[in-house]
Amino acid sequence: MKQSTKPGTQLRLEPSVIKARMNPLSPAQKSTDSADYLRVPRPLGAMAKDFAAGYVIPADTHTRGQLIYAVAGVMSVRTAHGIWVVPPERAVWVPPGTLHSTRMSGDVAMRTLYVRQRECLRLPARCCVINVTPLLRELILRAVELPLHYDESGPGGRVVALILDELEVAHVLPLHLPRPRDARVARVCDALEGNPADPRGLAEFGALVGASERNLARLFVRETGMTFAIWRQQVRLIAALEKLAQRTPIARIAESLGYESASAFTAMFRKTLGVAPKEYFAVTPANARGDT
Repeated sequence: MKQSTKPGTQLRLEPSVIKARMNPLSPAQKSTDSADYLRVPRPLGAMAKDFAAGYVIPADTHTRGQLIYAVAGVMSVRTAHGIWVVPPERAVWVPPGTLHSTRMSGDVAMRTLYVRQRECLRLPARCCVINVTPLLRELILRAVELPLHYDESGPGGRVVALILDELEVAHVLPLHLPRPRDARVARVCDALEGNPADPRGLAEFGALVGASERNLARLFVRETGMTFAIWRQQVRLIAALEKLAQRTPIARIAESLGYESASAFTAMFRKTLGVAPKEYFAVTPANARGDT
């Protein structure tokens, strides 16, 4: 109900109202039902929710775009087009209407931004993993403290506007594993996802799926945009991130992924992501490679 006052009079607020305006909500005080954030009449809704290791959010689509951010733990977001890995201090962007599921590796502290469709026009049309800069991180954490119906013309609205500006210029990271449509290439990919240490080469896989080595190599590039060797390296990298989140020793990770030594695995990891495995979860996004 709208309150009216006479000219020159001062509106008196109840102490509880003054306290609510001065002190932001803690994430624990807000809803953890995504439906509330999908229908709120605001450009953005920010939800905080934690998940246990191994939890899977079933495949679903949303009318809003989502920025899925991991404060702690590693998440894997899967769509029909591939898998995107979300380590701590990184985030995956999921455009509106994208069917996706999410799996947790280790205990995960998830912070999700639900972005209204008209604002999504400024953002990528496809899924991608982005670096979360220190500024964007603080903005996300501030956003989850805002009331669901924050004042668009007040501080809350300015926080949201700055978040959208940061998302528009965010750096994309090479943490994507594209999925092929061709059945022959898909069989090879399934085998490598199931066992990243599988040592078979193109000739052996070609014999398995009924394609020549040369034809299978061509199909891999056409279907995934990557060579067979790069795709296999990527599936190993993603498996490594999940194992690192579970604090598996590096030597054991290297062995489980088919590397001859821990140093060989570390060299691949450093070349791809810019830091050594043991340093990866300790670095801030500003220090990690973001220009790939």
